[in-house]
Order: sequence, then C-alpha cells, then structure tokens
Amino acid sequence: MSRDAINSYTYKGSGVDVDAGATLVEAIAPSARATKRAGTEAELGGFGALFDLKAAGFRDPVLVAATDGVGTKLNVANAVQRHDTIGIDLVAMCVNDLAVQGAEPLFFLDYLATGKLDVAIATEVISGISAGCRIAGCALIGGETAEMPGMYGRGDYELAGFAVGAGERDTLIDGGKVRAGDVVLGLASTGLHANGFSLIRQIVRDSGHSYHEAAPFAPEQRLGDYLLTPTRIYVQACLALAKEGVARAFAHITGGGLVANVPRQIPPRFAAVLDAATWPLPAAVRWFAQEGRIAADELAHTFNCGIGLVAIVAPADVDAAVRLLEGTGETVWPIGHIALRGDAGVADSARVTIEAMDGVWRV
Repeated sequence: MSRDAINSYTYKGSGVDVDAGATLVEAIAPSARATKRAGTEAELGGFGALFDLKAAGFRDPVLVAATDGVGTKLNVANAVQRHDTIGIDLVAMCVNDLAVQGAEPLFFLDYLATGKLDVAIATEVISGISAGCRIAGCALIGGETAEMPGMYGRGDYELAGFAVGAGERDTLIDGGKVRAGDVVLGLASTGLHANGFSLIRQIVRDSGHSYHEAAPFAPEQRLGDYLLTPTRIYVQACLALAKEGVARAFAHITGGGLVANVPRQIPPRFAAVLDAATWPLPAAVRWFAQEGRIAADELAHTFNCGIGLVAIVAPADVDAAVRLLEGTGETVWPIGHIALRGDAGVADSARVTIEAMDGVWRV
C-alpha cells in the first residue's frame, strides 16, 4: 500500500477539538469579566494570571489557599441535565474553607475535564462558577478545560476548583483563642450542600425513586432540582465576624459532618458539646434517613444536618455575633458550647458530643 493511501491522522479525529475550546473561552469571557475586583483585571487567555495584593489593599498579608471538588453531585446534574448551579457549589466548597480562616477570597481558577467538550454545557457550568465568584467577591482569573476521550464516558465531566485568599497576619483565625464556656453558633445550610451524595444516590436508586419526580419532602420541585440546591457561600458572614474580632473559630461543615469538622478548628484539649434539639433537622435529611434506615450517628458523620457553618464566640459576644450574622442574611442558632475534654458529661475521647441526637433525629 502506498503512503498516499494511508489516512492522515488529526488531533480532532482522535476526539480532541481545539476549536471547541477556543469557542468556550470566547463564550465565558463576559462571565469572567463580571467577577473583576481590585487587584486583577480578570481577563482570560494568557498563560498565567496576575494579582496585585497591594492594589487589593493589604498591609501585611498572608496567603491562604484551598482546593476542592463537588464529588458525585455531578451525577445528579447529569441525570437531570441541569448544570447552572454546580459551579456555585464548586466555588463554595473552596471559598468557605478560606473564609473560616478569616481570609478574604481573592481569585479562583477552575479545572473542567471531559471526554468530549460540549460548549453549551461547559458554558452553563462556568457561568455558575462566575455567579459563585460574584457572591464570594473573588475574581475568576483562569482555568483549564481538558478534553480526554477514553478517560471519561460520553456526557461525563469532572470539576475541581482552586481558590486563593489573604488575610492580615494579625487577624487570621486559627482557633487558638477558643476557651471552655465559649458558645457554638450554627448557621443554617441551604440543603445537603455537596457531601454525602454517593449515599444519597444509592438510596434514590435502591428505593425506586427518580430525580424527575416531585421531592417527597418538597413536592413543589423535582427531587433532582432540590438536590442541586447549591452550597451556601458564607464568606460575608465569616468576614463580618472576623473584622469585628468576635470570632474565636469557624468550621465549614463538609464531608464528615459536624463530628469531623468542628474539631479541625479547636485545640485538642477541648470538645464541642452540641444539643440536637436546638436546631431543626431538615426534612430532606429526615426523609433520606427514613428511606435508608440511617442511624442518627451515621447522619452526623455524613451530612451537615442543617448546619453549614459553625462559629465559636465568647459568651459576652453572642448577641453581637448573632446580630452581625443575621445582618448578612444568615439564619443562626446557639447550638452548644465548648468544654474541656474529660469534664463532667464529656468523655475524654470525645471531640464532639451531640446530645439528644438519638431522640430528636429518630425516624
């Protein structure tokens, strides 16, 4: 066979369309520009993005970085073909982790990987990322779209986010000021946020329910639409307390629930003692608990159970803290206190004790 008879190979023929990537960059440019803030021009297309900390107004800044994804919540987005909110989740999972340190989110970068780039879906996803950045007050300054045929199935995609923030060296929050007797405030979540979805999906599948049917606990919307309610962004709430100096610690309640996340921000000698009767367990969590016969202890380790963020404050600062948090639009409950491990009623091994859980959350 002659050389001329052999088909010529192309990158597009192997499944990668460079032109589609360029089309996407052009389509999302207005969304990125809408996130512009002091310190950056928020333009896409270069090999790297610049940020000017001095222009952002910092005196003695310490940079804080976080990265995260949204896990198998992506499967729900694909199942109902709705991609407009998942980007908000991506931003929230990263910027909330910055805000609990008392850091102001500055800029965000995203990574979207797929088998074959669908420009319409990717534009929808990144529009959600831009919306999340606007809520958080940070700039979307870049990202990467990777088209990898053979790595992902048709229609599948993966997301990762990267956020960088900064705080003044003398005002960052590390939990070191926490004391016994401090009050634990719980800020309401907007739903299941982006954790526990492997269990949620298993329960939906095994119980014979559909994402397209009315949610049994919220019949005015489809189950899939409810599950795609985006993670709440708590940046303004955290910064409001941090700037007034009334926050001793924060905890973003993600994978591992209250039990795993509160200890990350308090010194090892302390434990948080919470009272499950002081805040309402969301109807969605109660329904999944019933359908999946999930024990209360498992709920506390898997879901946020209605508390998306925890703030720890001195007793004298509770009223001021609640007032500041409600002023940023949050729903707040005093849900417990800090105690020394080994004190009366607190096991020496416990980092978080949730009282009344078995009774109040019983299904």
